[in-house]
Amino acid sequence: MARAPASVSPASTPLLKDELDIVIPTIINLDFLEMWRSFFQPYHLIIVQDGDPSKVIKVPEGFDYELYNRNDINKILGPKASCISFKDSACRCFGYMVSKKKYIYTIDDDCFVAKDPTGKEINALEQHIKNLLSPSSPFFFNTLGPSSPCGMNLAFDRELIGPAMYFGLMGDGQPIWRYDDMWAGWCTKVICDHLGLGVKTGLPYIWHSKASNPFVNLKKEYKDIYWQEELIPFFQSVALPMDCTSVQKCYLELSKQVKAKLGKVDDYFNKLADAMITWIEAWDELNPSAASTAACQNYPMVAQSRQKYSIITHTSPLIIGICITIIILLRSSFLFI
Repeated sequence: MARAPASVSPASTPLLKDELDIVIPTIINLDFLEMWRSFFQPYHLIIVQDGDPSKVIKVPEGFDYELYNRNDINKILGPKASCISFKDSACRCFGYMVSKKKYIYTIDDDCFVAKDPTGKEINALEQHIKNLLSPSSPFFFNTLGPSSPCGMNLAFDRELIGPAMYFGLMGDGQPIWRYDDMWAGWCTKVICDHLGLGVKTGLPYIWHSKASNPFVNLKKEYKDIYWQEELIPFFQSVALPMDCTSVQKCYLELSKQVKAKLGKVDDYFNKLADAMITWIEAWDELNPSAASTAACQNYPMVAQSRQKYSIITHTSPLIIGICITIIILLRSSFLFI
């Protein structure tokens, strides 16, 4: 669905040009970037190639990027690479880990530029950045109306909440798939509430022309839907102790509670809890200065930090097709905690 670049005159200096990375998980050539060229080209891309590492992924000329495949992930993380999912878009979180920028925006390779009612193309990235740079109060602010968080159109302050943005163990070798953004969203929201950090959902929208088969997806997700009967009450009631004053401390405490309470549901959650610990260890190894800061981090009082930080901005894309919409609604109806 590639086409000529949009005839939009970019600002002389795009917002956060040197402070934001765009993370894209993929198994295909990135022709979709042509539609986004006028909006994305000024920024650095981190491409996480899933699946067969011997396959060559083609990226349109003119983009500044680095690409990591499974061999690279194994080489960089060693045994800790076990915490990064395989054959699932959850592998995108490796891009969050290796980035050195303050902010992250992530998008899927089957997402395209949407238009407003006047036909003008929407610069979703710019809107996300404006959301990030403006306060979010109270704990959850919706810029549009009822909508569900989605990992394929998500921006966040990596320095503040990055260690919590783990997309879990999904895909090959796991009993569940495609619930990566759900898991990350639940965990991150609990930690944001505890630390008094703001979350926004709603605008901006993108256009999602779904590449995967909705019926195959439903088969992959049925256990997730069943397990939500246990997961939702868990995240609604989970409490973190006051001495959890950094994201890393919060996440490690959350992993303990996952093992203690959800491990009874299925042994998968014991494995996931261990992977959560491995993720934090790997994050701190690749980001030693951030780990040092986290060790002595004390966030401001909740009332103050709510006004100061807007760390996550996310939304659902527009979906094509009634069957796909029904499946997405099955997921999104449980999203709010």
